[in-house]
Amino acid sequence: MTRTIVGTGGRGDSPLPPVLDADETDEPESAPAFIESDRFGAIAPEAPRPEELPPGSAASSAVFGPGGPRGPGGPEGPGGEGGPAVPAGEGARRGAWWRAERLMPRVMHGVAFIPLVALAFIVVALLIKALPAIRVNGFKFFTTSVWNQGNFYAPLTSTHGVPHPPGADYGALDLIVGTVESSFIALALAIPIGVGTALIVVEKLPQRLSNGVGFFLEVLAGIPSVIFGLWGYLTFGPWLSHHLAPIANRIPDVPVLRFFRGPTGGGQGLLTTSLILTLMILPILAATTRDLLRQVPRPTVEGAVALGMTDSESMRTVTLRWIRSGVIGASVLGLGRALGETMAVAMVSGVILGRTAPTIWSSMNTIAAAIVTQLDAAFTDASGFAVRTLAELAIVLFAITLVANIGARMLVRKVSGTALPVGRGV
Repeated sequence: MTRTIVGTGGRGDSPLPPVLDADETDEPESAPAFIESDRFGAIAPEAPRPEELPPGSAASSAVFGPGGPRGPGGPEGPGGEGGPAVPAGEGARRGAWWRAERLMPRVMHGVAFIPLVALAFIVVALLIKALPAIRVNGFKFFTTSVWNQGNFYAPLTSTHGVPHPPGADYGALDLIVGTVESSFIALALAIPIGVGTALIVVEKLPQRLSNGVGFFLEVLAGIPSVIFGLWGYLTFGPWLSHHLAPIANRIPDVPVLRFFRGPTGGGQGLLTTSLILTLMILPILAATTRDLLRQVPRPTVEGAVALGMTDSESMRTVTLRWIRSGVIGASVLGLGRALGETMAVAMVSGVILGRTAPTIWSSMNTIAAAIVTQLDAAFTDASGFAVRTLAELAIVLFAITLVANIGARMLVRKVSGTALPVGRGV
């Protein structure tokens, strides 16, 4: 018995090939039946029912997996609804907590929080130590420039329930100003020098010479800060004082230039400190900028040159715009080191307390240098108030560093451009 199905979307009236009924085929009775499609005239298989499939057939394996209903994937097999459960020991071994696939994500999550936890412990410990000093010093701690530890040999007095030596009075304005001044002068000098050095190393020098200069930059970054401080104290500071004194004395006495005029002294002061900090943060800026420049796609630079730009224009328009967010990040790293530098600053700054530097040649002090130079004397305070004040200074330094990092992050978001930082009109 045959049936003829005429297609509705076909070409002409030619019938489709005859299709045999299910009872005239050689397939078993449980083979899938066929139904007709009213729209296209095609024939689609009807979904088989599980009870109609004989065990062991190809269709049963396709539905239930190997072994049919009683196989590993079937409802009656291991792990199915009606079959025996997986042995408890095997499941325990498969899901044990110490397995690498289960343990490593937990370990990585814990490791990721270690810096945050360490920072929280540091801040909490400093706050607990500094709270009595904060209550006594008050807001005048940020508006006055005085550092008087009081009389250690007189009986202790108490203010707001906090014991301290009589006459103890502290103000950190000069330390805050000295820290910010020296760090930002160093950063203002290091950014153009570092970026220019990186541009020359990557763009102009031969490969062998470029590798040599890069090696010396890395060596300069690894020199301990005490060596910089000793060199500045013994050699660099006196050299500046001797050779720049005639220039400092000939600067016109006008309000704008008075900051650069005055006696140079022995070479210990704000200028020497800033230049030493410049040398210390210069390798960070230069090495980071060099690595960023090597990541700039050459077709982009060559395309700018092909459009008629000179080398300097392509550097300014394409290369520097491509790396500017990275340069800002490197500058923040250098600023963080300059803000927290201790030994080198303590050796070349003059370590003067109670006043800000009136000229660039004058002695000054920073928060980090004051902490390290005053810590020994603070331990002789029987009340512990001097140590608590140093803890308050540390919190101020932490706040300055945090503000600098937040400002740099906002600046990076603002200057982050498109994938092809080409100037207008190109």
